[in-house]
Amino acid sequence: MSEKKRLEKILQGNEACVEGAILAGVRFFAGYPITPASEIAEGMAQRLPALGGVFMQMEDEIASMAATIGASLAGAKAMTASSGPGICLKQENIGFAAICEVPCVIVNSQRGGPSTGLPTKPAQADVMQARWGTHGDHPMIVLSPSDVTEVLNITIKAINFSEKYRTPVMLMLDEVISHMREKVIIPPKEEIEIIDRKKPTVVKEDFLPYKADDDLVPPMANFGSGYRYHVTGLVHNEKGYPTSNNKEIDYLIRRLTNKVELNKKDIILEEKYLLDDARVAIVAYGSVARAAERTVKLAREKGIKVGLLKLITLWPFSDDTISQLASQVDLIVVPEMNLGQMVREVQRAAEGKCRVISYSRVDGELINPLEILAKIEEEGK
Repeated sequence: MSEKKRLEKILQGNEACVEGAILAGVRFFAGYPITPASEIAEGMAQRLPALGGVFMQMEDEIASMAATIGASLAGAKAMTASSGPGICLKQENIGFAAICEVPCVIVNSQRGGPSTGLPTKPAQADVMQARWGTHGDHPMIVLSPSDVTEVLNITIKAINFSEKYRTPVMLMLDEVISHMREKVIIPPKEEIEIIDRKKPTVVKEDFLPYKADDDLVPPMANFGSGYRYHVTGLVHNEKGYPTSNNKEIDYLIRRLTNKVELNKKDIILEEKYLLDDARVAIVAYGSVARAAERTVKLAREKGIKVGLLKLITLWPFSDDTISQLASQVDLIVVPEMNLGQMVREVQRAAEGKCRVISYSRVDGELINPLEILAKIEEEGK
């Protein structure tokens, strides 16, 4: 990157999310104020009008999700943001976006719960909600950055995935990642990969809104552009009309899932740190991954061979990597700010090849490196 194009800023995590969304082409945001996500709405309110975009503060979280879906159907790259209680309210419309294949990004700045819980404290207890919060079999891509630079870059990834696979994507921050400030290098536009949804190539008379290409993703026409387009939350056929045909039902539900599952190599983002000779592996994500990286350094200083697998994509899950890792190490430790949500997935993927243990903290405070190290030393005795 040339020095002339190099732009450095000190950004809060939520501000980096706004910057990433703008760079990725988001031009519509609907939201409702909620701690610790409100700065995302505030930033969008400042930035979008100057870019010809639209910011809407809705009457509640349900309407925010509905407006985001509507804007996407009309052709805009659209995003909303909230925290735990608001994400609960969005779930019905997230399911609508999934079955109707509407690209959109939902940011969840996690806080302690349940209910209104701990508005100003971090947590990671929405991991399973992100995957299974809305009912029925449905696809879900969920990403979790662990520093402010990653927030910017992974926000761009989230927008791209939503457009490429025509599906809602959830971006999981937490209170600490949302509010911490770090130096961020903003790349020039020409160096950023931008993916836009596929458009129809057939004449309007031949257009079927849910007829998928070989990649299982249908081209998407904008509402109001002259293409006949029927949208319903009911299970539907390629024309978009409700169906009771068993074959059409089975095909749709499996296609929705497979367009994500069959592209896991593209979607799964992860980082490995000092795992080549590790006998103990830490599997972590979000802000806890930062503490875990420090734990690895401290353990290595003591002669304990510890490595880190940082999950950036939470869903779809890194089954293959975990399975391979479990064949190599004696112990996997999964620290997380919940009572053990992701550890169950790690145990499932490990298939009994090694011990998998959880380390949890749910008091609203971050897990620190020394805590994880103490757990590893305790298990090694």
